[in-house]
Amino acid sequence: MVYKRFSIGVGFRIFLIILCLYLGLWLYYRQDLWLAPGILGLIALIQIGELIYYVNSVNHKLARFLDSIRFTDFSSSFTSDSQMGGSFREVNMAFNEVMNVFKQTRAEKEEQMLFLQVIIQHINSGIISFNSEGKIGVINNAAKHLLQIPQFRDISDLGKLSTSLLEQVMEMKPGQRISYRVNPNLHLIIQSTSLKMGGQSWTLLSLQNINAELQSNELEAWQNLTKVLRHEIMNSITPISSLVDSLSTILEEDSYVQKEGFLIKKDGYQDIQEGLETIANRSKGLVAFVNAYRDYTNIPTPKKELISVKSLFENVLILMKEDLKVSEVKIVTDIMPEDLEINCDPDLIAMILINLVKNASESLQNQVERTIWLSALSQGDMGILIRVEDHGPGIIPEALERIFVPFYTTKKTGSGIGLAISRQIMNLHRGSLQVTSILNEKTVFTLNFR
Repeated sequence: MVYKRFSIGVGFRIFLIILCLYLGLWLYYRQDLWLAPGILGLIALIQIGELIYYVNSVNHKLARFLDSIRFTDFSSSFTSDSQMGGSFREVNMAFNEVMNVFKQTRAEKEEQMLFLQVIIQHINSGIISFNSEGKIGVINNAAKHLLQIPQFRDISDLGKLSTSLLEQVMEMKPGQRISYRVNPNLHLIIQSTSLKMGGQSWTLLSLQNINAELQSNELEAWQNLTKVLRHEIMNSITPISSLVDSLSTILEEDSYVQKEGFLIKKDGYQDIQEGLETIANRSKGLVAFVNAYRDYTNIPTPKKELISVKSLFENVLILMKEDLKVSEVKIVTDIMPEDLEINCDPDLIAMILINLVKNASESLQNQVERTIWLSALSQGDMGILIRVEDHGPGIIPEALERIFVPFYTTKKTGSGIGLAISRQIMNLHRGSLQVTSILNEKTVFTLNFR
């Protein structure tokens, strides 16, 4: 309806212009008049100007409306009645309604942004974002409290805390996670994420101080180790102490004095001999335990090199060939991709795999199907996984929680340090060793190289 009225208005003005021009020409040529045609010509010019204003008013109003949107200025108001008449009242009202919708949407976005900022500032983990030029975008209170860097405006300011930490952060890939100990009271876990916003590339870092958790875990580990040490030492010392008392009693009861010295009855002599042998065996067991502890606490620093996973697996299979043959265990390997390479100490990782394969082989002795799956999988930026899987009896939940504790073992002849050493080796590689097990279904040990 608005456009119909607008067309009528334009048509009526054009008609008046044509009418004035026609009358002016008629009076000039037919009546030979000068004044009247001049007045009519002036009226026609005024009407032409008014027509141009009439048409351009819509464009000006629309341009002002679009400028308000472009510059997010929603304070503009379009009156419901204008100099152009009531025909444009509906247009003005529509403009005002659209402006109110934009204003409301902007207010909601500002509320959401404020809400997110409040959340970011109140979470316990530190949050830092910076663009490709290093300029800091967002940094929350937790990050400021952790880093204690005044005037933190550029990511290069992180070098004030630690140049090594800055280098590692700048080398991080999206999704990568690193652990860095800044000082005795600050041990950071940092995770990186990338995103694009406003045509710029941004990096988002999350930081968390795990020092308290590490201290708690360390205390728990020492408590567990102390329990194991106490148990092993008491198992050796108690029978030795008891045997010494028994031998003293035997010497008192089964020996008697003669001129040449002491004489011992045959039965007493045999008892003393057996007791001394038992003491010797228990002493050897205690020495073996101490040696095992020494092995656990003296793992060499990994000498990393880039090697083929295929050659690593082949080396393990060659070393385990005879044991697997005797146990009648079959190994199935799978490497994706086939030319996968890994940066590690091949000797130490081979030791882990041999230990895991040996454990899996022993768990399959009472199984009909004796197969171990040895696989490797590349996850791109997320690292490389190596799995050792068997479908044996599995590990009970109680043991599953403690199998990595030093000297804990479910075997009668085991030392209990194999898995503990394996996990420590993976920690030295900045990786991890995890286990999942379902009773009577499967057990999977996973080496994660990041």
